[in-house]
Amino acid sequence: MKLLILTGMSGSGKSKTMKMLEDNGFYCVDNLPIKLFSNFVNMFLQMDDLPKYMAITADARNPHIAEELAGEIEEIKKRIEVKILFLDSEDGILLKRYKETRRLHPLMVFDSKLDLNAAIAEERHQLESIRQISDFIIDTSYLSTTELREKLLQVISADPEGRMILNFIAFGYKYGIPSDADLVFDVRCLPNPFYRPELRNLTGMDQEVRDYVMAQKESQALYQRIVDYLECTLPLYEKEGKAQLVVGLGCTGGQHRSLTFAILLAKYFEEKGYVTQKWSRDKNKNVAEIKQRDKE
Repeated sequence: MKLLILTGMSGSGKSKTMKMLEDNGFYCVDNLPIKLFSNFVNMFLQMDDLPKYMAITADARNPHIAEELAGEIEEIKKRIEVKILFLDSEDGILLKRYKETRRLHPLMVFDSKLDLNAAIAEERHQLESIRQISDFIIDTSYLSTTELREKLLQVISADPEGRMILNFIAFGYKYGIPSDADLVFDVRCLPNPFYRPELRNLTGMDQEVRDYVMAQKESQALYQRIVDYLECTLPLYEKEGKAQLVVGLGCTGGQHRSLTFAILLAKYFEEKGYVTQKWSRDKNKNVAEIKQRDKE
């Protein structure tokens, strides 16, 4: 039996994620007190018909979540494989979601003196040490349900031999740096296809854009430096037991240069035997902005 512990910021999509896990064959347990985790697992291990996969949620309603969860995980790891999936979202997105649903933040239920901003800040503080030891981190701020499902499937179908998952995220600096990025490479120094009329409304998904970007000597040199850096450091991350590495590639709007690099790097390291994923966080948003400006 394998155990996935699902935790993260309230409002980041844990309930939706649990339903997706259940749809993919996980035995799911919600809101189990943390101190019962190891006993609960031990009980299941005595059953004849064991579920192959189990998921349990842990949240910040327990003020001692960090130390209690660390202790329980240590006990459980003596018996079965355990991974931690942390769901996160930007504070502004969490505020918006709570205001839209008109639900109280869990910490506000226990402390009426907290406002929503303070509750989010307190929860982030409580969960920071858990975030640091998590095997997988998914930032749900701008994910559609389909995109969340794709990322989740990548987590639960991780290489059985323990090969690290590489996630390449193309983003625009004007929209902010992805909060779940382990490494960030800035490619704004490269010639910008935005200023080529025939490429302006295209993206790095289009071959013409990739051809233009990679025809530049600066792009070829920077791309090779990034490849060299990753080839040097990836084995070190794997040696440390890291299950997922999120690599951010940023340009101005996340539409042309960064997406070109994300696509090419994902392809390169997939051919090297890694499980890879590429995602453009801001492409559609930036294209829409450009078209709107052109109309004006």
